[in-house]
Amino acid sequence: MVNFAIKTGINAVALWVAAAVISGITLVQDGAETSSKVITIVLVAAIFGLINAIIKPIAVLFSLPALILTLGLFTLVINAFMLEILSWISDKLDLSFHVEHFWWDAISGAVIITLVSWILNIFLRDDED
Repeated sequence: MVNFAIKTGINAVALWVAAAVISGITLVQDGAETSSKVITIVLVAAIFGLINAIIKPIAVLFSLPALILTLGLFTLVINAFMLEILSWISDKLDLSFHVEHFWWDAISGAVIITLVSWILNIFLRDDED
């Protein structure tokens, strides 16, 4: 449970940074209260974690030939697809997260989220290794 909370926190920070850097990704409304913004960010990050835990392994399995052919670069497309799924689910749950365009916004968002998550995971690495 602690590991899921840490991963959710890392996802929340990564999604927040991507939304701050990329104009095509919106996360929380500007006029909302701070507590409402934090709750929305944490909910969206938790949903993103569930999407990555359930759907991403299936997408990786089906795209294995493309991953091998591109030496793993196709992972960015898979991560962008996960952002699009998150945007769709957030719309259905009335959460304020949206990705405008797949190619520029979702791909660049996937790059930023991957980099921020990677950096935060370096600093928050488990000592169980």
